[in-house]
Parts: sequence; structure tokens; C-alpha cells
Amino acid sequence: MALGIFLLSLSGFMFLGMPIAFALVLTGITLMWHLDFFDAQLIAQNLINGADSFPLMAVPFFILAGEVMNAGGISKRIINLAISCVGHRRGGLGYVAIIAAVILASLSGSAIADTAALATLLLPMMRNNGYPIGRSAGLIAAGGIIAPIIPPSMPFIIFGVTANQSISKLFMAGIVPGIIMGLGLVLAWKWSMKSVDVEPQPRQSIKTRLKVAKDGFFALLMPVIIIGGLRGGLFTPTEAAVIAAGYAMIISLVVYREIKITDLVPLFIQAAYTTSIVMFLCAAAIVSSYMVTLADLPAELISILEPIMDSPRTLMATIVVVMLLIGMVMDLTPTILILAPVTIPLIIKAGIDPIYFGVMFIMVGCVGLITPPVGTVLSVVSSVAKEPLEKITKGILPFLFAYMAIIILFVIFPEIITVPAKLLY
Repeated sequence: MALGIFLLSLSGFMFLGMPIAFALVLTGITLMWHLDFFDAQLIAQNLINGADSFPLMAVPFFILAGEVMNAGGISKRIINLAISCVGHRRGGLGYVAIIAAVILASLSGSAIADTAALATLLLPMMRNNGYPIGRSAGLIAAGGIIAPIIPPSMPFIIFGVTANQSISKLFMAGIVPGIIMGLGLVLAWKWSMKSVDVEPQPRQSIKTRLKVAKDGFFALLMPVIIIGGLRGGLFTPTEAAVIAAGYAMIISLVVYREIKITDLVPLFIQAAYTTSIVMFLCAAAIVSSYMVTLADLPAELISILEPIMDSPRTLMATIVVVMLLIGMVMDLTPTILILAPVTIPLIIKAGIDPIYFGVMFIMVGCVGLITPPVGTVLSVVSSVAKEPLEKITKGILPFLFAYMAIIILFVIFPEIITVPAKLLY
């Protein structure tokens, strides 16, 4: 009964066009009324506790790091380095987009920030060189969603806090799947370019490549510092976020000198604006998740799925299908905040590794970012390319199929994620 009330009230509020944060709070209040347990002070206390979290402090700093990287020339140097290495190959700018997406993913952890940077810098070049713009934009959108998988990842931070799982373990577990996603895009791009004849970039000399590599050295050093520090236990994910933001500012201001002190003000304002949205969502989710726990909704869900609880792969496949459908109509952050508290007890009960589940949860949720009708990342690319969303959606299909194949592979063989995760951590 409580599960039905939760689903109906949440979907009803969202159907009315209410912002998701307010819908989550009102859903929690609805469950309170159902349980005859209404307490306004408890609502306020949970809202405060939802944002008062040390791990969540990583979110604003990683957001700031992403803003500074894009404005300070770090993203541009990563792309220039990729162009010098593979730009001369057939379909080379596509491979540049994939390599740059993987490297940028290890810097910011934001799908939207990485996609915007890639689209702004690469789409004009691909258009001018005769690449099919729909297919090119689809590739960049598909590459952008690797960012939440490879550490540092803001969705992993939010999932770790919401599901009470180790953020450091989630970070390490995302490295191999993120690389596999990049390889999947390489194969899909190679296949899709068989019938397309485009002029490759001129091959750059060894001297030019060394110069570009030297120019991008400090940009490439950033993921080494972050991942190495986390792996070596030198700092926590929250401290890593502070180091990332500080490092990005120092490199952009002192080394590359593409921004001035005064340019930081609008970057801080934009980062604060984005942070306020994420943190209010997290605070609102605590209200509903508290009532989810109090109403024992996971137990109801376990009883419904009891017939497939003995088959972890079947259960995982079922959850993946449900999440794919939800991801088509809901953004990633609210999906985490709504579903993670409900599903994690179910996963643990079924004997599925929660870290593996966390990686799959985020990966499947990321696919929702490139599928209509919501498709946040698709909208970003469509806006930058000034092309209709339908054209971008058609262009992304080969890469979407590649991701689906990878997800199926991970469902059948979870060891692909779990074994490297244990070795890395």
C-alpha cells in the first residue's frame, strides 16, 4: 500500500509540472500523512541534514573545477593533444572526440560540462571538414556521458551518499567500464564511417606533437593527481574535489594565463547556481528517503520481486530495463535520489555487489541522458550545433546500440566490473 502511495504521489506531482525537489518533499509529506506521522519539525530537520554532508561538499568543488577548466584552456589543450595523435586518420576527428571525452571525464565528472566543451570546440571543425553533422553530434553526446563513469564522478558521490556506499570504491570501479565505453564508441564510429568519405586532418610533425604534448602536460597531470591521491589514500573524494578546483585555477591563471582573477567571479556564480540546484535536490530527497525507510518500502519491493530474487542476473536485468524506461523521462540526479534508497536493500538481499550495482546504476542512468524525450545531453549538443533534436537523435543510434551491448555484457558478466574494482582498490 505504501509503495503504491509513494509511486502515485511522486508521479502525480511530477505530472503536474512541479519541480522534482518540491515533488520529493511533498511525496515525503504524503507518506507521513499515510502513516499518521506528520511532523513539520522533522521535515525541516531532514532538509538541513540532507545538505549538511561532508562527502557532498565535493559536488560544488568539482562543478567549479569543470567551469574553470573550460574557461581556462585546459579542455582545449586536451583536444589539441588528441588531434595531434589521431587527427590524421580516416574519421580522425571522431577518434579525437572519443579520446578527449575519456580524458576530460577524468577531470570534471560532469556529463553536461564535458559535452558542452567538446561540442563547442569540435563540432565546427567536424562541420567544416565535411563530417555528417548529425552523426558527429551524436558521437559527442555519447562521449559526454562517459564523464559520470570515470572518476572523479559527481553522480558516484551522490549515489555513495544516498546509498551509504564507499565513494572511493565507486570511483575505482568506474575506471574499467569507462574505458570499455570509450572502446565501444571507437568500434561504433569506425563502422558508421565506412560509407563516409571525409578529408582527414594533416599529419603533424614529431616536433609539433611534442610541442602540443608539452603544452598539455599540466592538463594531463590533473587526473594523475586525483586518481593517484585517491588510490594512495592521500586524500578523500571531498579533498580531491578541493585539490581539483585549486589546481585548475592555478594552471588557468598562472601557467596558461587564459583567465584573469576578475574572470573567476562569473565562474563562481555559475558554479554556485548549479550547486544550489543539486544540493536542494539532495536535501529534498532526504525527506522522502527518510519516509521510504520508515514505511519499509524496500521490504514491499522485495516481496514483489521475490520470484526472481534467487537469480541475481535476472534481477539485475529487470532493474536495468526499469531504469532505462525511467531514464528516458527523468534526469540522472533525481533518479539516483529517488531509486537508490529503495533498490540498494533489495540488491544487498539478493547478494549483488553494491559497488557493481552502483556502477551499473549510473551507467544505465547516463544512457537516459542521450535518449529522448528528456535527453539533457542531447539538448546541449543540439543547442551548440544549432541542429534539430530529431537529427541528433538519429545520429546517436549507432553509439546507443554500442552502449546497450556493453550494458548487456556487464549484466551477464559482472566480473568485468567487480574484479578490476577489487584490484584497483
